[in-house]
Amino acid sequence: MISPETTSRFATSELILPDAIFEVTKRYLADQCPDKVNLGQGAYRDENGKPWVLPSVKLAKEQLTEQGHEYLPIAGLNSYRDEAVKLVFSGTKAFSEQRIASCQSLSGTGALFLAGLALKKAAVGIRTMYITDPTWSNHELLFSTLGFEVQKLPYYKDRSFNFDDYIRVLQQADSHSAVVLHACAHNPTGCDPSREQWKAIAAVVKEKNIFPIFDSAYLGFNSGSFDEDTWALKYFIEELGLEASVCLSFAKSMGLYSERIGLVTYVTKSSATAQIMGSILENQQRATVSNPPAYGARIAAAVLGTTSLRKQWDEDLVTMSGRIKRKRHSLYDALQRLQTPGDWSHIINQTGMFAYTGITAKQVKCLEEQYHIYMADTSRISVAGLNDSNVEYFAKAIDSVVRN
Repeated sequence: MISPETTSRFATSELILPDAIFEVTKRYLADQCPDKVNLGQGAYRDENGKPWVLPSVKLAKEQLTEQGHEYLPIAGLNSYRDEAVKLVFSGTKAFSEQRIASCQSLSGTGALFLAGLALKKAAVGIRTMYITDPTWSNHELLFSTLGFEVQKLPYYKDRSFNFDDYIRVLQQADSHSAVVLHACAHNPTGCDPSREQWKAIAAVVKEKNIFPIFDSAYLGFNSGSFDEDTWALKYFIEELGLEASVCLSFAKSMGLYSERIGLVTYVTKSSATAQIMGSILENQQRATVSNPPAYGARIAAAVLGTTSLRKQWDEDLVTMSGRIKRKRHSLYDALQRLQTPGDWSHIINQTGMFAYTGITAKQVKCLEEQYHIYMADTSRISVAGLNDSNVEYFAKAIDSVVRN
């Protein structure tokens, strides 16, 4: 018999590989080459390749007085929740009829996690979670960890949205299913459905009684207009009257990455049902993080609730989205000048922070080893990492690995 003093209880546990994107950043930081380029992690950078504190956020921080260090309510800072709900849902019947439950979360990941926990606690019979293939790497990990059976919807083919196969598989779902929908700026492909395609998707969701969960991490950041980027989710809840969960993050749109500021909402059929879902969200928040952190919520509440700061934030969104659009065109133009083999128009047809370049994993590895360019092995790049000083270098590196 093996002695308990010499045998670990965890002897049969398996090592889990590190997160791939964070490993890309780790390798980039360890690289001493002065010409290195980081196109991996999805964080906005300015034209000098530096993190950018939004002017609206800077002003909000200056206005915050000493707030103390007391606990927030379980559901979070009330003023933040009110302003965030108003931002997304103002003008809808659900908003005016108080049919929206909300709870502050630990950014977008926490919002999705609470959404999943609430579905389980509500005992509504949802067992299967449909996600796109490809999608943000955390979707499958998160929902499978919560015990959902994860199914995948074909999403990307021939460097564009694979609408036909997506709809075909979605039609196989039933009323025991939920679907994760990227509200805009699909991660990682940058390929969003057209409005007509969104209407077709919504029709299937309604017909099959599938519960929609909107991952809304890039609202305002995608087009520069919050109203434009909320069109799809408002079509579902306002035009079709569907119940839904909308999961928000202000990491990208306010540059509040480390503050972990998000919101989970449930749009329901009645104010009474919203109260029930609010109680469930609070219950699951209490069971996990007890209550959320205050600082990021106070910043976001100030930005959203102060007229002058909100106006500045609108301008900040245009600044960020506009620079990313210009860098897409800069990369495309450079590849055209080099006459790089292949059609690269998908780079300017895609939207949002990311671009799916379409190169192979072997070529990605070559870019890292020979040119010190760091990116996901799926070929996804963060367009925000490009600037005038490195876009030509990146284009020439792409040209080289494609030819050789």
